[in-house]
Amino acid sequence: MSAVTDAVRITAPTNPVTQSIRDSLVVAKRNLIRMSRIPEMVIFGLIQPIMFVVLFSYVFGGSMNIGGTTEPDVYREFLMAGIFAQTVTFATAGAGAGIADDMHKGLIDRFRSLPMARGAVLTGRTLADLVQTALTLFVLAVVALLVGWRTHTSVGEVLGAFGLLLLAGYAFTWIGAVIGLSVRTPEAATSGGLIWLFPVTFISNAFVDSSRMTPWLRHVADWNPFSATVQACRQLFGNPGVSTSDAWPMQHPVWASLLYSVLIIAIFRTLAVRKYRSATA
Repeated sequence: MSAVTDAVRITAPTNPVTQSIRDSLVVAKRNLIRMSRIPEMVIFGLIQPIMFVVLFSYVFGGSMNIGGTTEPDVYREFLMAGIFAQTVTFATAGAGAGIADDMHKGLIDRFRSLPMARGAVLTGRTLADLVQTALTLFVLAVVALLVGWRTHTSVGEVLGAFGLLLLAGYAFTWIGAVIGLSVRTPEAATSGGLIWLFPVTFISNAFVDSSRMTPWLRHVADWNPFSATVQACRQLFGNPGVSTSDAWPMQHPVWASLLYSVLIIAIFRTLAVRKYRSATA
């Protein structure tokens, strides 16, 4: 009787949602352990955004006109929302390179041979990248405070801004997953991940006031999903840079940032899982 009971227990079907969550967490744990054993991955990921903070703050701080003033302290507060958003989106390149590396080494094929949820490998990978992004944001916020950045709203609003940043970073990571599954080498994934990130981050309100751009370029910047997240963070941080644009994302940046992030996740997660099945079949 005991043997029969054990057999029934072994062959009993598992809830697909439960299995997907469990498998995703296992893969995420595997990637976090791997990151902890290669500390230079985390260290190099921290150095770049810190350099951006210091260079932009002190090189451009006295020459940017924000709200009618060129005071360096005003530009630092204007700048930091853009640097935070740029940091979480640039994690896309690392995510794509990591997935491409797993593909190149045949690790994805080995995962695929196991009885696990199809999307768990990619979900676990993106969750691990999200943890690394959160660590980077924390260190970056400390550096920002040291160079003079301040918030002027409640703790809840500040936490809400960081929540939007992490959600946007997670959404863009799925774009990186699609790129990583579409190329043959990690080097190609890194290049492919950065090529489109530069225009997305610089044709925006992250580093300059978009109202000073030519009309057609300002229109692009105001409807840029990246700009919505930047504007939402400035609003929630209480930092300067309130937009005078009539574009809906600039008038309702928090809702626009949420909507953009959810849409990106829905679209690119679907594409990534479909690509994962065909690329490893």
